[in-house]
Amino acid sequence: MKDKILLTHGSGGKLSHELITRSIVSTLGNPILNKLDDSAVFELNGRLAFTTDSYTVSPIFFPGGDIGKLAVCGTVNDLAMTGAKPRYLSLSFIIEEGFLSSDLQKIIGSIQKAAAEAEVQIVTGDTKVVDKGSADKLFINTSGVGTIPDGVNISGANARPGDKIIVSGETGNHGIAIFCQREGINLHVPIDSDCAPLNQLVSEMLAVSTNIHCLRDPTRGGLATTLNEFAQQSQAGIRIYEETVPINKTVLAACELLGFDPLYMANEGKLVAVVAADDAEKILAEIRQNQYGTDAAIIGEVIAEHPQRVVMKTRLGSSRIVDMPVGELLPRIC
Repeated sequence: MKDKILLTHGSGGKLSHELITRSIVSTLGNPILNKLDDSAVFELNGRLAFTTDSYTVSPIFFPGGDIGKLAVCGTVNDLAMTGAKPRYLSLSFIIEEGFLSSDLQKIIGSIQKAAAEAEVQIVTGDTKVVDKGSADKLFINTSGVGTIPDGVNISGANARPGDKIIVSGETGNHGIAIFCQREGINLHVPIDSDCAPLNQLVSEMLAVSTNIHCLRDPTRGGLATTLNEFAQQSQAGIRIYEETVPINKTVLAACELLGFDPLYMANEGKLVAVVAADDAEKILAEIRQNQYGTDAAIIGEVIAEHPQRVVMKTRLGSSRIVDMPVGELLPRIC
């Protein structure tokens, strides 16, 4: 039983204290977290961004990452999509009784590595243990706080006709990686999740232009959902070109085999940017210099026609509406 999480680990007593200090604080410790007060106390100036999210991915370990890396990158990216510099994160675990302590330690190690890359600190958190069968192994909640530089105004409502649309790389990798791992599908060329922190990439983009109007990471619902969100929030139309959307050949083949549309597959390390046309090329060039943006491309533009609609020009020259998905393509994806 030494390698099992027990209900008593969530009781608030000695075992709870040992779990927090030996497994969590020993890996993620910093001067703020180490105080173990009920709230983290720190100083911040200027405009702030605040976000929170919960992670329930299945399986919790997948090619390219695990639920811990996913939790940090997801929250960091949500902050970065407002132009914020992520600073502090909270971290809460809901652990099912019987979960392996060794697996928890692997996940905490992934959290530490992802937080270090994103240059954020885990400063507060919580741990609960629930009865076996009351949860599916492990759920994680994270919240994040970031500072927004002066002159930055990024929102899904800021797209204007004439703006160009950039995607930072191949779309759909995370969704296919999760699905194939879950269903035991062996692809000829394995696909890893694209899970990655994008805050440094966003900082580099803002360094060359402040004419970035919208940013979003296309997670659940994929690229198609993000574009529809921009169109609806901005009351504008969007036109994209099928031949310009970067899609990995293995992902495309897997989607054709499984009956999925890669435009709707989840991503965890990509961003979609709506930028002023005059700055589009230099922003694209900057993105391509980052390790997480080498396959970036301009895929379309914002237009005045058909407001709140996304239309794709196909390779055959016809047009089709790219609508919001109905229902969940893949459950427990992030």
